Amino acid sequence: MSNPTAHILLENSIISLVKGKPVRFKSGILSPVYVDNRKLSSYPKAWRQIIVALSRMIKEKKINFDVIAGIESAAIPHSAALSFFMKKPSVFVRKEIKVHGLQKRVEGMNVSGKKVLLIEDTISTGGSSISGIMALREEGAIVTDCISIVNYNFPEVMPKFKKARVKIYSLVSFIDVISEAVDLKYFSKKEGTEISIWLKNPHIWSNAHEEK
Repeated sequence: MSNPTAHILLENSIISLVKGKPVRFKSGILSPVYVDNRKLSSYPKAWRQIIVALSRMIKEKKINFDVIAGIESAAIPHSAALSFFMKKPSVFVRKEIKVHGLQKRVEGMNVSGKKVLLIEDTISTGGSSISGIMALREEGAIVTDCISIVNYNFPEVMPKFKKARVKIYSLVSFIDVISEAVDLKYFSKKEGTEISIWLKNPHIWSNAHEEK
């Protein structure tokens, strides 16, 4: 069955093959494909569909929350748009403490005692998400749920979130994106196979493609 989120992302070139040198994630992993959800805000119709899908998932999963938070920087537009759409307060979490001003990681209202729903654009290794969760908890927030647009579903992700006692949800897993891309001929079968190999063993693939 076709995944509407995958179709939206492919149709608007949010997901694309990396020609030539693989792209490097913050975690150090090399990838033959790139998800750039920052581009969604350039396509209002598609972006609205994603925001509506996020709000629908929240209702379907019966996720209770007081505040929506987004991780700097790619997730902030989506968390802000979602909070506006759902008429909920919004904050954002910096990757690092800024060296000027009040030197805070959590920007916005006081989240102490508030149940905060974390929004991510893409979950790869989960490192930035867990860091954001810890930052929110240090400010007294209650964080038990995280929703992303895309999840690569790397093997190390679920144990990290389980240890942090946070449930994760996503509009689409990357394996479904690949399947959709091949079916709709955005990727060739050969390209889809190569990406699937990378997805199963991203660290091994990265080591094999490191420049010597």
